[in-house]
Amino acid sequence: MSTSPVTLPQQLFFKDDGQIPNSPLPVLFYHQVQLDGADKAAAFEALFSANQWPAQWRAQVFDYHHYHSNAHEVLGVVSGQARLMLGGPAGMELQVEEGDVLVLPAGTGHCSLEQSEDFLVVGGYPQGQENYDIQRADPSTHDDSVARIAEVARPSADPVHGEDGPLPGLW
Repeated sequence: MSTSPVTLPQQLFFKDDGQIPNSPLPVLFYHQVQLDGADKAAAFEALFSANQWPAQWRAQVFDYHHYHSNAHEVLGVVSGQARLMLGGPAGMELQVEEGDVLVLPAGTGHCSLEQSEDFLVVGGYPQGQENYDIQRADPSTHDDSVARIAEVARPSADPVHGEDGPLPGLW
């Protein structure tokens, strides 16, 4: 579990660009989450799962712009570093490194622009949203995606700090 006190995450906002819907909800960026134990991947998996965001995979971030129209997503950086693009091609570049956590509301575009060889991420989704889709920028499917995103339930717990964490109040 996390040994760090509850801190407010950095909030990042992205607008719909006509291809990537993004979200009116902010991306939450937790810098340097402190974890117990030497196995950081297992620690992130345990932390997210204990906070109602079951971990689903260990991998990197795709190198193409994509988003999920039916699920929110949490990404915990286990090792290495990467330069990510959030919000689609017109979004914002963001440097992430070991210990960082991103919480992406449904519809938020994301891709990896560059990553170290040892870059590894644990990804998860709120309970009930484990069957996530992968959508690419496409004006012909944009409106359908926006409708699905509007139906995605807001989670009752923060993946880092649980039910008493900042996410329920910020979203």
